Amino acid sequence: MSLLNIHDRLAVSAVLFAGVCAAWGFINYIRKQDMTSGYWGALAICESLIKAQGVLGIVLAIQGNAPPRAIVHYLYGISAVISLPAVYIFTGGRDTRRESLLYAVVSLWLFGLAIRGITTGSEQEAAALLRSIIALI
Repeated sequence: MSLLNIHDRLAVSAVLFAGVCAAWGFINYIRKQDMTSGYWGALAICESLIKAQGVLGIVLAIQGNAPPRAIVHYLYGISAVISLPAVYIFTGGRDTRRESLLYAVVSLWLFGLAIRGITTGSEQEAAALLRSIIALI
């Protein structure tokens, strides 16, 4: 399996995981629950997926495998990497119901950002991703 293929699969995983984190946060908020350790763990896994995706993307760029619209693709990646830590800094690490809503909104942002990153990276991958998401729904 090539690095490019792993990068593509991690992108799909990041989209799906961010969607799960968004849904989980919104459910916590609607149920008037504070953040749980499980949700913190899910957010940490989501951030780890995004960072692994970024490291592979950097390696691919160094090898000369730049996406068609490279600058926008890189901006999406940088935004994705800093989003969750920015919310953590903004909230001071609190874990109340309000923070659950903020993390849900940012996870939804990451969901969309990852989809946009995929569409700027590969047209074929974007079509396959949309089919996968529709099949899950």
